[in-house]
Amino acid sequence: MARSAGQLIVTIDAMDPCLCIYPLPEWELIETKLRELPSLREETRRLQRLLIGNAVDLELDGSGRFLIPPRLREHASLDKHAMLVGQLNKFQLWNEDAWIAIANADLAAIKQQPGDLPGELRDLIL
Repeated sequence: MARSAGQLIVTIDAMDPCLCIYPLPEWELIETKLRELPSLREETRRLQRLLIGNAVDLELDGSGRFLIPPRLREHASLDKHAMLVGQLNKFQLWNEDAWIAIANADLAAIKQQPGDLPGELRDLIL
């Protein structure tokens, strides 16, 4: 986050019911990758509309807080209880109940079938 000088971008997550918050340098990498994709492909245009079309600059106040626009809060069903979850190059912002449910489901799936994980993933947890 030090490299981004507090400049953040928030957008919807196209796969999960949450928001993605990127430090500006990471977001610029996403934009570059999207720009390089063939624009005649419907999948490219769809992803650009979702990610770029919903992207908003976040401004941190003096206390390090930020305000999420209402349409993005609605997308992620955010209310008073939220979870900010680190995800390597970004953060995810979840409704607390939704995060607990998906985290429990993910953990149960891994515990139930640990042998189904590819070797490189299994090596991370064993």
